[in-house]
Amino acid sequence: MPSTKPTGNEIRKTFLEFFEEHGHTIVPSASLVPGGDQTLLFTNAGMVQFKDVFLGTDSRSYTRAVDSQKCMRVAGKHNDLEDVGRDNIHHTFFEMLGNWSFGDYYKKEAIEWAWQLLTDVWKLPKSDLWTTVFRDDRGDIPQDDEAADAWRQQPGIDPSHVLYFGRKDNFWEMAETGPCGPCSEIHIDRGIQYCDKQSITGHICKVNGDCLRFLELWNLVFIQYNRLSPDKLEPLPAMHVDTGMGFERIVSILQDVDSNYRTDLLWPLILATQGLTGNTDEQREANMTPYRVIADHARAAAFLIADGVVPGNLGRNYITRMIIRRAYRFGGKIGLDEPFLSRVAVVVINHYSDFYPELKRNRNSILISITREEEQFQRTLDRATAQLDFLLNEITSANQIILSGSLAADLYTTFGMPLEITRDIAKERGLDVDEAGFNQSMEDHRIASGAGKAMGELGGEDVENYRLVLRTLVDQGTLSPDGVQYDPYTRLEVSGRVLALFQNGISIENISPGAEIEVILPETCFYIESGGQVSDTGLINAIDGSWAVEVLEMRKPAAGVIVHIGKVVFGYPKVGDESIATVDHQRRRDIMRNHTATHLLHAELRRFLGEHARQAGSLVAPDRLRFDFTHSDAVTREQLSMIETGVNQHILGDFPLKIINKPLQQAISEGAMALFGEKYSDTVRTITIGGDHPFSYELCGGTHVGEAGDIGICLIISEGSVAAGIRRIEAVTGRKAYELIKNRFAQSEQAASLLGISPENLPEKITNLLDEVITLQKQVASLRQNQVSGEYQQKVQEANLVNDVNVFIARLKEANADSLRLMADRYRQQNPSKSIAVLASVNDGKPIVIAAITEDLLSRGLNAIELVKFVATPLGGGGGGRPVLAQAGGRDASRLDDALKGVEAWIRDKLIS
Repeated sequence: MPSTKPTGNEIRKTFLEFFEEHGHTIVPSASLVPGGDQTLLFTNAGMVQFKDVFLGTDSRSYTRAVDSQKCMRVAGKHNDLEDVGRDNIHHTFFEMLGNWSFGDYYKKEAIEWAWQLLTDVWKLPKSDLWTTVFRDDRGDIPQDDEAADAWRQQPGIDPSHVLYFGRKDNFWEMAETGPCGPCSEIHIDRGIQYCDKQSITGHICKVNGDCLRFLELWNLVFIQYNRLSPDKLEPLPAMHVDTGMGFERIVSILQDVDSNYRTDLLWPLILATQGLTGNTDEQREANMTPYRVIADHARAAAFLIADGVVPGNLGRNYITRMIIRRAYRFGGKIGLDEPFLSRVAVVVINHYSDFYPELKRNRNSILISITREEEQFQRTLDRATAQLDFLLNEITSANQIILSGSLAADLYTTFGMPLEITRDIAKERGLDVDEAGFNQSMEDHRIASGAGKAMGELGGEDVENYRLVLRTLVDQGTLSPDGVQYDPYTRLEVSGRVLALFQNGISIENISPGAEIEVILPETCFYIESGGQVSDTGLINAIDGSWAVEVLEMRKPAAGVIVHIGKVVFGYPKVGDESIATVDHQRRRDIMRNHTATHLLHAELRRFLGEHARQAGSLVAPDRLRFDFTHSDAVTREQLSMIETGVNQHILGDFPLKIINKPLQQAISEGAMALFGEKYSDTVRTITIGGDHPFSYELCGGTHVGEAGDIGICLIISEGSVAAGIRRIEAVTGRKAYELIKNRFAQSEQAASLLGISPENLPEKITNLLDEVITLQKQVASLRQNQVSGEYQQKVQEANLVNDVNVFIARLKEANADSLRLMADRYRQQNPSKSIAVLASVNDGKPIVIAAITEDLLSRGLNAIELVKFVATPLGGGGGGRPVLAQAGGRDASRLDDALKGVEAWIRDKLIS
């Protein structure tokens, strides 16, 4: 690539700095895991991190923003996975450049700056650029002449290149209701050589046509309406601008290449892959689909793991697993039969880390996670592929073209073959997969909720009711222009007038006892649930004692509005009453202990297990803390002991907490731990523990103790798996830890008293008792086996001849499965040909059946699996095993004798047929 062409990093920098010069704040990319948004699997567009601003549920300290946002599109409406690798433009991971106005500038400025950047800064030929604006094909919404006029005023534009299109192309909506508006797209004519339909008679190249000559570069969205219903729009009080430009696409234009994959964003990854294969350039070009898949998926996997999304079985973790396995499978097509993807991911880390430092910070975790996932898949891929080939051959032989969803699900549950890979292989053979059937079969294991949604339920449906009251209160001077003042850190009690009451989202003036209510005060010290920490509870009392409201929850339904959700305990609260709001002191202190202990636990996990052990979710409640973290193996008892000891050593050290508000980027550059999926503002609250040599430094908006010693003690009560690659620890502190210790002491003393010893001698005594129990169990087992063997010797004399087959059917008392199996084997040894044994017993009220058949009877249609299933059917059970030895169970032991009576007839029928 000629050195005169700008690099991708330079293009990104130019975009950001251009808008910074025009008064925009450069905003860091949000995580691929949408912070506080359960409606999306991943951040799939630049507007996701600003969605709450458009909905009116939050605000920013700036009115102009510019960013380059990390995006993933692998599920639901925005799912490009099937096209990735098969063409030059589709990706799973990509970057979206965008500039934003929140009630500031509008169409004129957005259009002027877009034209200026494209033509004056990036020097794109003005004659090659086309723009589109909105004209309603239904005739209901006014056409966007304002945008059209603004375009025609741009210097050097060809007025005939300003075109009108309808709702499909030029009207943007977030969902069925909510903010929406016309959009204006910018396209570039790349020349007739880019048309891929030249051979089609009658084809005409045009904007929004079906060939690759005209390429969309940039979409400028003008959010000016609020959709209330399919047929009703109302103007928004403030109009916004939301633009999006595909970074990979503009880089391909400015670097003058015919593929996103031939830009310096992805070409180095393709060259790295070629270095691993040893392919010539001609071989590489002949196999570009695998090369493109590997480049795309290596980049996506690195960014996902950097944001904490490790390979796993469900939801986001499933996506990481799937793309690693898909890349590995495509690697096999070009001779890469050993784990290789981490070596391509190294190039991703080196190339992107300057702008995305999280890649460098999590380098080890990225490389280890990718390699481990490849190794796991490597162990089963051959068997999975062979089984899939067998299944596809079967449906082809039956003149079918669709593999059933249940069989595809079996491939995943048995071999770890993701649906996407099964679908790839099937399509390579002209076949398809029943995806609906797959999802039904995987109901208990399928992708977590949200995978099939592009936007889901947005929330904010009642935001206008709250904003109307907010504007009225501000206009009256009874509320600050910034809204309700929020400070949960310095006080546990505030006083003020009741500014508003809400019930079911509707403003009311008064309320009766027992009713559920939302109360708005001028300020609050109640914490709003965030970052895993639960909301505060407490009381709001009238100054004169005439009423009280129990606060059960907190909510922020609109920007500047905070409501106390609760229930009227007594009296008749009304707007204008003077009140005192008091947080439940003891509950808050319990929460603070648990939250600070969570930070200590996080630090110790990373110290003992490695830096890959990062938070993947948490709950900070008054009675316990729950901490999910990324780690593939169970934490051993010894490791847990050391981690718990480390946490308590920090507590005993009584280290003070240093809490400082800092600019986000400063805190990140200093090494503060930011958690994926959390939403951070420009200024963040940092929590440092450890004095001059801190061992914990995190971004956190939660409430904390003043010194570590205030926690008292921290005890880990459980550790286990939540999902593949995700572990969970639960712990208690403070009062709950004391209760646990007290109860354990009492239990220890009671046990020692029952054994007539002191508590100190319990371990030795229990060990001795266990040894005695094991000895007695062996003696009992031996006696029982002798008893079963004796009963066998008596009943084997009753074996019958069915046709020419020796058949022994017996019910043996108190025999377990092992004893039954041993007796069945003894019978076959004594009768090595033409013999069948069906032995049964009842254990713990449940019937057990063993069937054994000699090898020579298999050719005569007799099968032990079919036989035990026959016996188990009336017992309400089923069975399985091998054709010569099978086992079954059931629920109804009362029908065992009747079931055994039918065995001889079943054998006779099989022998005759």
